Amino acid sequence: MEDSNSSSVCRDLPEKLSSFVDAFVDFSVSGLFFPQNPNPNPNPSPQTTIPPPRRLLAVGDLHGDLDKSRQALCLAGLIDSSGSWTGGSATAVQIGDVLDRGGDELRILYYLEKLKLQASASGGSLITMNGNHEVMNAEGDFRYVTRSGLDEFRVWAEWFQIGNSMKSLCLGLQNPNSNLFKGIPTSFPGIKREFHEGIRARIAALRPGGPIATRFLSKNQTVVQIGDSVFVHGGILSDHVVYGLDRINVEVREWMCGLRGGRSPGFARGSDSVVWLRRYSEEKERNCDCLGLEEALRAIPGAKRMVMGHTIQENGINGVCGDRAIRIDVGMSKGCVDGVPEVLEIVEGSGVRVLKKKKNHVSSLKEEERDGGGVGIGFLVPDGGPKQVEVKA
Repeated sequence: MEDSNSSSVCRDLPEKLSSFVDAFVDFSVSGLFFPQNPNPNPNPSPQTTIPPPRRLLAVGDLHGDLDKSRQALCLAGLIDSSGSWTGGSATAVQIGDVLDRGGDELRILYYLEKLKLQASASGGSLITMNGNHEVMNAEGDFRYVTRSGLDEFRVWAEWFQIGNSMKSLCLGLQNPNSNLFKGIPTSFPGIKREFHEGIRARIAALRPGGPIATRFLSKNQTVVQIGDSVFVHGGILSDHVVYGLDRINVEVREWMCGLRGGRSPGFARGSDSVVWLRRYSEEKERNCDCLGLEEALRAIPGAKRMVMGHTIQENGINGVCGDRAIRIDVGMSKGCVDGVPEVLEIVEGSGVRVLKKKKNHVSSLKEEERDGGGVGIGFLVPDGGPKQVEVKA
């Protein structure tokens, strides 16, 4: 009789109960409360081409450093001291590489998700992108993960399973992700046992179709054009344009959702892919492929410049090839070079400038670059899919 009454209550309140459990798990993991159900994607097919906003900002690679992420967003005038959105109708782009090199990866993903909701409610927009480290992690390549990063995912998995257990108390709320670790080994030869649970949790969360890959990474863009600026983590070649930028976005999104197998799509894999390319990011401008850049931009209607991250510019945001290539990865994470945050700003009718901590200036400098080395415990997860060979950042 007691089971019958319980089932009746669950039939009457399944949606509200499920939302409560999701909110409980979210708060336990991130310290943030999401008033809306976070699971449905309100915009399952984000546009690849977006009209120009009055104010457009771009933030480089964050690599697991929440404090530096907040500093950059505050510098841009996008958040206040409490961390809430104050950007109004502005559009902001985070160029990718939230993952690896630090221990705040999940907290940043949750935080950016909340800012997206707040920005949308204010008439603004926050666009997040996939970098090579998002692709690497979805493939099970954890060479740049840190101990604290593994621990963060281990704790997430514990709370996620608690949430599933709470939902399983009602017959109508069995969770499709109830077997979180299905198919994942319980041990990893050659790796210290203390890391095994964190590795298992990270695989479960980030593999294609995993809860974190589906909820967060699948919502990222891989390439996006906003007005006359094209944003991409590594770079775009004319071959990518011929293949179709929207097609690349769709294929990566479907892959992250687990709809295209375990191997990443072709144009997200390899040194000439959109997330790995460095042809426009070399330290000296004479080593940059300015002709290739021009060819790619000419193939994209209305495009005047390409904005990219991926390769650390230790002296700050800078432009090459007549400022047609703007490089915005300043290595701000403590897991990289602990660089001072900078933000690119594009204001309608006022051009491009760099926001720095003490002053603003026009971006026209040729700066230096240095790749950050791996700071993780240095392993590849067995059976995690094909691995990238060229790993610099």
